Amino acid sequence: MQKNEDLSIFEKLAQVNPEAEIWWDSSPLIYEVWADELLNSIEDKGKKEKVKEKLLRLYDVGNPEKSLFRGITTNPPLCLNVLSYHKEYWRKFVNRIVRISPNKKPGQIFWQMYKEIVRKGAQLFLPIFENSGYKYGYISAQLDPRDRENFDFMLEQAEELASLSPNVMIKVPGTKEGYEIIKVLTSRGIPTNNTLSFMIPQFVTCANAVKEGVKIAKANGVDLSGWRSVITFMSARFTALGDLEKEAKQKGIHLSEKDIRWAELAIMKKAYRIIKEGGYPSKMLLCSMRISPTINGEKHCWSLEKLAGADIVYTCPPKFIASLLLEADHIEFSNQIDKVVPDEVMQKLLKISYFAKGYDEEGYKPEEFNFHPALLNTAKQFSGAVKEMIDFVKENTR
Repeated sequence: MQKNEDLSIFEKLAQVNPEAEIWWDSSPLIYEVWADELLNSIEDKGKKEKVKEKLLRLYDVGNPEKSLFRGITTNPPLCLNVLSYHKEYWRKFVNRIVRISPNKKPGQIFWQMYKEIVRKGAQLFLPIFENSGYKYGYISAQLDPRDRENFDFMLEQAEELASLSPNVMIKVPGTKEGYEIIKVLTSRGIPTNNTLSFMIPQFVTCANAVKEGVKIAKANGVDLSGWRSVITFMSARFTALGDLEKEAKQKGIHLSEKDIRWAELAIMKKAYRIIKEGGYPSKMLLCSMRISPTINGEKHCWSLEKLAGADIVYTCPPKFIASLLLEADHIEFSNQIDKVVPDEVMQKLLKISYFAKGYDEEGYKPEEFNFHPALLNTAKQFSGAVKEMIDFVKENTR
């Protein structure tokens, strides 16, 4: 039993609600190398040893079932990191494919490489999946963001990815077509993670698509024992990559750093309440968190603190984990999920139509999802990472 002062911030968070889940927001293929890099950056030997122990409890490669991590999320930029960390291995992988299939195009080779990254990652978390009775240990594999409006192409990709391992969860975009895919995959017992999702109308659409898919699956006698549904809120991307601050400035409304964090928290708290009270078979997942705000010179992480006690998934990327362990491990938690956003903050935020529409269950129609600025900007970044992976293939097939 660890003493409270020896627990990492993630272990302390999990104590508030044991059903809360901490996931690794990257491929598990890079964890050991990344952890070594982090430890090598710490000069104080005592601190280094403590961080080392915390990292091992987060994810023990040798005994994954004992790890705090309960799942994995990936996306194209995170898969691109795998190539950066293990460049020589994947260079040889590409060369081997070219020798076997010299007529394959770079895009086809990329897809084969991408699937192998997913498959190898899934195998690492398979012990968690099996030992938990298929409750945990899923790895989210994202569909190509460039084809987020192509139903047939997405379905074909989803089926290929799902066939790689029983613990592969398909990461489907929050487009109108994406929610149709989620319903179909759910009806077939294939686990899904709704990504490129930023607002309440998307979350409600996804929850209903999943509910309908489960109904169809049960009617057809489909085995749902290895199925799960999570709905991702890309919190800081909603505020930073959309029109929140731009519109506020146009209307002469000053948004402080705290106000921006409250905007994200308001969306997440409402989404959590809708899912719980509606009895939907999905679980909210929070990503794109920030260590913010700084109060009286002390760093806080409201993304964790103000949602502590929730039965949700917190998916944490390497940089976020490192910063918390090194700079904010002092944070303590209490149950705050049911505490409301200050009224004066909500009144200010609701004057901004970008926020108000995203906060209203009927603020957007499904056909409008595809053009939401945060979705378009995030998809552009993800598509750029796909292009870089294809460029990697081209560079190693000349």
